Amino acid sequence: MFIDYTKIFIKSGAGGNGCISFRREKYVPKGGPNGGDGGNGGDVIFKASSQLSTLVDFTYQKHHKAGRGVHGQGGDKNGRNGRDEVILVPCGSVIKNFETGGVITELIKDGEEKVILKGGRGGKGNTHFKSATNRTPRYAEKGGEGQELTIVIELKLIADIGLVGFPNAGKSTLISKISSAKPKIADYPFTTLKPNLGIVKYREYDSFVVADIPGIIEGASSGKGLGIQFLRHIERTRILLFMIDATRLSIEEKNFLGDYKILLGELENYEANLLDKPRIICFTKTDAVSEELKKKLKSVRTAGIDKIQISSVTGENLQELKDLLWKKLKEINEE
Repeated sequence: MFIDYTKIFIKSGAGGNGCISFRREKYVPKGGPNGGDGGNGGDVIFKASSQLSTLVDFTYQKHHKAGRGVHGQGGDKNGRNGRDEVILVPCGSVIKNFETGGVITELIKDGEEKVILKGGRGGKGNTHFKSATNRTPRYAEKGGEGQELTIVIELKLIADIGLVGFPNAGKSTLISKISSAKPKIADYPFTTLKPNLGIVKYREYDSFVVADIPGIIEGASSGKGLGIQFLRHIERTRILLFMIDATRLSIEEKNFLGDYKILLGELENYEANLLDKPRIICFTKTDAVSEELKKKLKSVRTAGIDKIQISSVTGENLQELKDLLWKKLKEINEE
């Protein structure tokens, strides 16, 4: 099950109380203070793990609490610190404050971690309050309270290439042909209801990651259809591959880039910076169109944007597509 959004409650541990105690030994009936300090409460820490790819675990555990610090004891014995609550999330997770919607942190790299809530500080024992005027202090500090917060975790997939297109444009078929990913494929819209990642092997030793983003429709940026729940996954891709179903076009059309411009508009409405990413226009399902239409598509002007025609069914130009994607990735790496 792929889950890319969840809400949970987190709480850090309270600090242990300081101890009020006095030294009582044979021949030392009025010894000085020896109350130990309380331990600090545990922190709530989020840590990115490349071993995770979904937030499904949070479906079953909505509350996460760190341990409280142990109270101090007599004999100058300090209490143990509380247990930290380390919460593992997939790389690409965004942690937000549920109440304000503000971003607290983003965890991108494997092993990256962030303390979200600090535990309460342990209280000082009465030993600390001894002075020349008060040699027998009868008070100690209480431990600090833990913090609590309701947060939202959003997962944004990290991939080199993001496949963008209307439902049934051939995205799932393509990723199944060029990678080992096996998404559900059928000849009707919205077959893909969750993003899929595929690792594409290139030549002998190289590879890159492709994300199959569920189909966008006109109005998606304002909540129509599946809404914006999948648009967030496009944010962390490096190149956008716009897939245009050639079977939706006819030889009489004057604007073969109508679908492309609609998709651009939806991305711009969601996040204008997405249009700064390098992009490629890919006409799909060319095995099912006439040679005359294919010639027309070759002559379409795309204002410096690379374009290519493919058929995932026959394999036409799939290697050329991989070559083009790899070339674009190398250009980005060299910038």
